Amino acid sequence: MGILSSKRRQAASPTPEPGPVVALDLSRLPPELLLVVLSHVPPRWLRASCRRVCRGWRALVDGQALWLLILAQDPSPAGRALLALARSCLPAAPDALGRFCERRPIGRNLIRNPCGQGLRKWMVEHGGDGWVVEENRRIVPGAPAQSCFVTSFRWCRKKQVLDLKEEGLWPELLDSGQIDIYVSDWWGARHDCGCQYRLIVQLIDANQTVLDKFSAAPDPIEQWNNNACFQVNHVFSKVKSGIRFVSFEHWGQDTQFWAGHYGARVTNSVVTVQVHPS
Repeated sequence: MGILSSKRRQAASPTPEPGPVVALDLSRLPPELLLVVLSHVPPRWLRASCRRVCRGWRALVDGQALWLLILAQDPSPAGRALLALARSCLPAAPDALGRFCERRPIGRNLIRNPCGQGLRKWMVEHGGDGWVVEENRRIVPGAPAQSCFVTSFRWCRKKQVLDLKEEGLWPELLDSGQIDIYVSDWWGARHDCGCQYRLIVQLIDANQTVLDKFSAAPDPIEQWNNNACFQVNHVFSKVKSGIRFVSFEHWGQDTQFWAGHYGARVTNSVVTVQVHPS
């Protein structure tokens, strides 16, 4: 009986009320600790929301220490190289490091719509029956989508001009002499029709002067080619001071001059900015 009565009393006893929630006032933290806490907040939130909390937070977000701490969180050799380079050429603009950390332009493909989600983001010149988008006839390794842009019986041209500052790169970094720019493009033909292809990439300064250029005009692919597909790539090593834009354009047409879309098939266009390996 004693045991049963004890169990009944325990079952009948009310559930304890939860204690009061204690809010942590981050403003009371020393600035050094607050920087560590904020360094784990996504950069987009830091710039859009945290900066508006108070003057003290705005000063931290607008400063460079927070963003260097965020860059230091990448322990890889590439991350350490980027941090060392950033420290050696800190930007004059107060928001440049924050924009850089938010946009993450190093190693990211800066080409928009590289594989043919429509023709958006490209400046297009239609020749013959113009450009269309089709599925790849052969798998292109590493492509984010297995579709391609297809040309016609006259030269078709397509171009993007990338504003490197808008992508998050600051002038002092671009002028450091420690930046490489890697470009790549895939092109091919359908089995029953030959094609021609050209690629032109230019590095351009703020005054629209061409600082460097790469062009490729491979031999045409012949008819009956088993859906041949090739990659063209190039590295601009330690780019010249003054670069602000990258112009990327490619051309294509078929060699049989057939109506429709039997020309060069281009896809997985790439422009990436990288820190030059030491």
